[in-house]
Amino acid sequence: MKLTQTVLLAALLSSSALAAQAQTLRIGLESDPDALDPDRSRTFVGRIVFTALCDKLIDVGADLSLIPQLATEWSFSEDGKALDMTLREGVVFHDGTPFDAAAVKANIERSKTLDDSVRKTELSSVESVEVLDATHVRLNLSAPDAPLLAQLADRAGIMLSPSSFDSDVAANPVCSGPFKFVSRVAQDKIELEKFGDYWNADAIKIDRVTYLPIPDSTVRLANLQSGDLDLINRLAATDAQTVENAGNLVFAKAEGLGYQGITFNIMNGAKADNPFGKDARLRDALSLSIDRAAINQVVFAGLNAPASQFVSTASPYFDPAFPVPARDIEKAKALIAEAGVSTPLELELQFPNRPESQQVVQMIQAMAAEAGINISLSAKEFATMLTDQKSGDFQASQVGWSGRIDPDGNITGFVSTGGGFNDGGYSNAEIDRILAEARAESDVEKRKALYHEANVILNEEQPLFYLYNEAWLYGVSDKVAGFTAYSDGMIRLENIELKQ
Repeated sequence: MKLTQTVLLAALLSSSALAAQAQTLRIGLESDPDALDPDRSRTFVGRIVFTALCDKLIDVGADLSLIPQLATEWSFSEDGKALDMTLREGVVFHDGTPFDAAAVKANIERSKTLDDSVRKTELSSVESVEVLDATHVRLNLSAPDAPLLAQLADRAGIMLSPSSFDSDVAANPVCSGPFKFVSRVAQDKIELEKFGDYWNADAIKIDRVTYLPIPDSTVRLANLQSGDLDLINRLAATDAQTVENAGNLVFAKAEGLGYQGITFNIMNGAKADNPFGKDARLRDALSLSIDRAAINQVVFAGLNAPASQFVSTASPYFDPAFPVPARDIEKAKALIAEAGVSTPLELELQFPNRPESQQVVQMIQAMAAEAGINISLSAKEFATMLTDQKSGDFQASQVGWSGRIDPDGNITGFVSTGGGFNDGGYSNAEIDRILAEARAESDVEKRKALYHEANVILNEEQPLFYLYNEAWLYGVSDKVAGFTAYSDGMIRLENIELKQ
């Protein structure tokens, strides 16, 4: 199978072949985004929509380097406790409000103080924001913060128009990105149109973009094949060959930065009161009952990779001391016996209502039964599942994370006390200390050593464990020119065109 990371068809097009009329790119997503408010958003598909709608201070390049977006330059002070940024001039928000240093200050303060902001952990080192002049801003930090730039290259760095703060931001997000919000029908579509005053308007070749949530990967593919969609996200691995063999479709792939795993409710409300919430040995037993390689082959045609930790083998922070655990039913049974509980053990496991997720959890269900664990499955719309997870209405979730370029973004928010994504309520003072030190350390080798310390504890206590690292797979119409698959999974619309 020929895998291509970049679909470059623009060179084959003449300008006369491009549509003279308005061009709308139709993208099929695997689920409906949650709140279109960067401070409240948690979903991966929400990040995809934000990529078209909202510029950030910093962006991520195809090689995963940090590149300018609304900030054109940045530097840390010698002691690492101040970050100075120079801002792009001539930028306006979709409502005409100028973008400036005061807007940066207002946005970061909103992210840190909004009651239900999930960006607080990501910006916890920022003590204050100082407006130096209209195009220069300083972030004063409580301690050096190595992953801060990477955080500002994601939702923590998204800039909303401050004049929109008092309105329902999620219902009508006002940003400064290449496309502005038009409408949304929940579970149906999100429509954006080109923003004429965008600072990089020459790179935007299409007039409108529509995102359509279609959880069933087979239906997404059928819509691509029929021409009702131009691009589909999260193509099912088992459909990759079909797309490659189609004469009018193109397959694209990028290695991902994230993971899929199982998160347990350790201490978040009444549902934490179950054997798996109380005893790490039982969580370990479930992990040992799973054959991760078999799941990868059966569900994902071998295109993903079995996982053992919060970063993939592609990361310099991958810890070889923790390889993918081999399936060991006898050891799993021994751990259950050691815990002194009777079998069969009962566990409720929720999962996103996507076919591939269902296949994964059904395999886990069958494997775990051999160890004496009865799993009851509950499929939920993804945003609903996250809401239930956050409120503690779960025992265990099959859930993942799309990944970040800095390892801190893959772990701290999930296991630190009070972390924005720590839905299981796990708390360990030693983990908090280690991760705080890793965040403040800029030396890679010293950070590796700290993350190894964290892995030792997390592997013992297993508030969550990992199943596989996911590759980003796309099906693309051959009418689409200029699409590039990025390892961060974002769909960037610059220089994308549609042939007639």
